[in-house]
This record gives sequence, structure tokens and C-alpha cells, in this order.
Amino acid sequence: MTGDARDSGREQSEQRRAEDARLSERLRGLGDALGRHRPREPVPGEERGRQPASGAGYALGFRLSSELVAGVLAGAGIGWVLDRVLGISPWGLIVFLLLGFVAGVVNVIRAAGAGGGTGPDRPPGGDNHAT
Repeated sequence: MTGDARDSGREQSEQRRAEDARLSERLRGLGDALGRHRPREPVPGEERGRQPASGAGYALGFRLSSELVAGVLAGAGIGWVLDRVLGISPWGLIVFLLLGFVAGVVNVIRAAGAGGGTGPDRPPGGDNHAT
């Protein structure tokens, strides 16, 4: 009985090895076929569509973030002064903080050139197309 169990265990392990070998061969064939049809993979460190970071990119990011922060701080400052002068304690700060945030976001959109207004890359007057 133990001899039969050992023999069947050996047969099963041999069958598994044979199946694994067939599967490995099929996977290699599939990899080769895909390699012929797929474009060249980028070399590590080389990415498609991305350029290396430059000083201009950092400058633009710093400019956009400072536009947003400046809008919020200016709105908060105006609101705080109005609260002190007029005695309308939290309302001036709340309203002008929100207005400063909106103004900061609008300035960021304009500076990035995504808005419909004039920006650094757009001439004054927008995109008027005669039809």
C-alpha cells in the first residue's frame, strides 16, 4: 500500500513538472509573439511624454502657488481690517477670505492660460474668430 502511494505521488509530481514545462514553453512563445507586435519598451529613466524637470517648470509652479496664497492672504487681511474698523467681527473676515480664495483661483487659472481671459500667452481681446 505504501509503495502504491509513493508511485502515485511520483506520477503526480512528474505530471505537474511536465505541465509546468509545457506552460513555461507556451508563456515564452507568447512573450516572443508580444515582443514582435509591441513597440519598444522605454529604457529605465526615459519616459514617454515627460520632459525632465527644468527651472521654468519650478518657476511656473512657484508663481501659481504664490498667486493663490496671495489672493487668500489679501482677502483675509482686508476682512480683518474691516472687522476691526466696522465692528462686524467674524463676517468681514469670512466674506473676504472667501472672495480672496476665489480671486486667487481665478488668477491661477489666468496665469496657467486655461481660462478664457487674457494670459501671458494670449493677446488681449481673447479668441475672436470671424465666421
